[in-house]
Amino acid sequence: MTATQATAETDALRAGFANVRALSVALAAPLSDADATVQSMPDASPAKWHLAHTSWFFETFVLRDHVAGYRAYDPAYAYLFNSYYEAEGARHARAARGMITRPSLSQVLAYRAHVDAALADALPGLHAEARALVELGMNHEQQHQELLLTDALHLFAQNPLEPAMWAPEPKVPVAMPGPTGWIEGREGAVEIGHGGGSFAFDCEGPRHVVWLAPHATADRTVTNREWCEFIADGGYARPELWLSDGWAWAQREGVAAPLYWEEQGGVWTRFGLDGRRPIDPAAPVTRVSFYEADAYATWAGARLPTEAEWEAAASAHDPAGGNQLDGAGPVEPRPSTSGPAFFGDVWEWTGSAFRPYPGFRAADGAVGEYNGKFMSGQFVLRGGSCVTPRGHLRASYRNFFQPEKRWQFTGVRLARDL
Repeated sequence: MTATQATAETDALRAGFANVRALSVALAAPLSDADATVQSMPDASPAKWHLAHTSWFFETFVLRDHVAGYRAYDPAYAYLFNSYYEAEGARHARAARGMITRPSLSQVLAYRAHVDAALADALPGLHAEARALVELGMNHEQQHQELLLTDALHLFAQNPLEPAMWAPEPKVPVAMPGPTGWIEGREGAVEIGHGGGSFAFDCEGPRHVVWLAPHATADRTVTNREWCEFIADGGYARPELWLSDGWAWAQREGVAAPLYWEEQGGVWTRFGLDGRRPIDPAAPVTRVSFYEADAYATWAGARLPTEAEWEAAASAHDPAGGNQLDGAGPVEPRPSTSGPAFFGDVWEWTGSAFRPYPGFRAADGAVGEYNGKFMSGQFVLRGGSCVTPRGHLRASYRNFFQPEKRWQFTGVRLARDL
């Protein structure tokens, strides 16, 4: 690599880093110190914690480990803001993150500014391994940007005032999509997984061959109106539609509609980042669990796609397309006005368990804990959502959650055998 190329690479990495870091701060800007501190459930983290944890990631794995003479901004932050890295030692309990009233939001922002400046100064002298960790950290922070918004939404949903994150945008009426169309899928031997040459998380590879039986995937995701039909037909009261664990969960939790839905005067409403509003019948249904998605698919005489079927179909589509996060402003799923889209709006549950691909090996050291140790009891989601930063996705991207989780922007695309 020439000196000119090295400088251009450093400049590009510095610009990308600055953009990612600035977006996190902008997303948190509407929040008060109290908003950013409170934790609404063990699965959700305070916005202040997200802002600090992502800074700790860069400080620990890049500055501490690869910059000679770097001294921690505050040694106590390693205990407060480590998430789950056992190799990094003891840490504050996840369910008690909302008890961290100090440092304040302004102090966390000062910590971010310190880390940003130190990393920007260090970039020109970082070797390839450290630069790869910077890129990992940027993608890690983009994941936390999505979590920051969904966690803040869950927090606001607990407030009787139901405050909006942003002022709602005017709704433009959109015609209901027609009946579900079906896209005949590839069959036989098909390669899936990331093939190298650009960034990907470790769980996306190695690239390998799978065998697909004759099948078809829906040309769009399930809409709110279709979900209302499922509810009206007793979908939440018919055990024959549900997996045993799912039925037990729905009965135990009293689940009778997607998360944040309420029926008011015979009209279904939903609570979103733009406050409580009537559901848009043409928009994709969202905030449903794997159990609900599977029950709906059974009711519809279909099934959920496997992740291999999904990836094979989505590979022909632009991962930068669709409704994704472009900045700090109003965002919610919206009706599709064009042809089939596989990216954006809502994460799509698949029927595939989150397990390692053949030949998978976790990286050495603490960063090897990133994905591999979670490959148990979770299901894969594909495609991204309206709060996934644009440019973060690719066809091989594997998100994953436990089957009962539904506070994310999760939705449903159907598949069927041929």
